[in-house]
Amino acid sequence: MHRTSTYLEVPVDDLFRFDAELVESVIYRMKLDKAAGLDGLSVEHLRYCSVSLQCILAKLFNLMLFVGSVPTDFGQSFTLPILKNNLNVYFRLITVEDFHGISISLVISKVFEHCILERYDKFFMSSDNQFGFKKKSSCSHAI
Repeated sequence: MHRTSTYLEVPVDDLFRFDAELVESVIYRMKLDKAAGLDGLSVEHLRYCSVSLQCILAKLFNLMLFVGSVPTDFGQSFTLPILKNNLNVYFRLITVEDFHGISISLVISKVFEHCILERYDKFFMSSDNQFGFKKKSSCSHAI
């Protein structure tokens, strides 16, 4: 059966739905040995658990698209202050400017984000003046 629904005038059919294979490939491309999120889960938990989790996550992600909402916890993270590179802290006082922050998000929300990027990347457009967080581009290209 071929179903088509419309969201913002863009047709979404079964080709754009999430499946267990997509979820599995996203999980296996994610880096290991990263900090766990507020829920205590890491990539290792998802990679080494039962394969049925991939089916469950695919169903959850499709449901979230259908209702147009994500869990509130997907927006939660915590920020860790990391000392900037090439900083000799032995000869001076450390200030707030000597740190940059990294945000630690829930791993399941990261899987969802990567699934969206993989399935819907052809629908995303950005300005040629945007350099960060783009494939084959970085903020140093702006210089």
